[in-house]
Amino acid sequence: MNSTWLTTVEWLAVLRIGLGLWWLKSFLHKDLGAWLKRGAGISWGGSVAEKHKWSFVKTGFDKVVRPHPIPMAYIVVFAELALGLGLVLGFLTPIAAIAGIVLNLLYFVLMINDWAEQGQNLMMILAAVVVLGTHGWDVWSVDHLLHLFGA
Repeated sequence: MNSTWLTTVEWLAVLRIGLGLWWLKSFLHKDLGAWLKRGAGISWGGSVAEKHKWSFVKTGFDKVVRPHPIPMAYIVVFAELALGLGLVLGFLTPIAAIAGIVLNLLYFVLMINDWAEQGQNLMMILAAVVVLGTHGWDVWSVDHLLHLFGA
């Protein structure tokens, strides 16, 4: 396969790093005071789940998330940070990519009625699948330096 400027495997590393930066941007745009002290993000998610067309979303949110708003806010916020760092640095990349797919699927299901958000979630899932399927950690990664995951 021909490639311009970089090798194909290097372009896949660029995709991995770009996906990681996308996750870091998700982390950085959050008002941490609102999310972590006041639980604003979880409150907003609860309002979305409350009127969701699929009853299992409301039920799941009420049983798992709503009883623990502050710990769940920490999980969401720091999961985005960990995913971003893992993908940018290429550290435990397959784990970060799979966790990113799961988190994006959760966001996708929660926000199924808001099609403005769906393009981002679907593109992030697609990028993570490509990173996984092509071993996007084979170059420019801590995984490669440590010979993890066959790199």
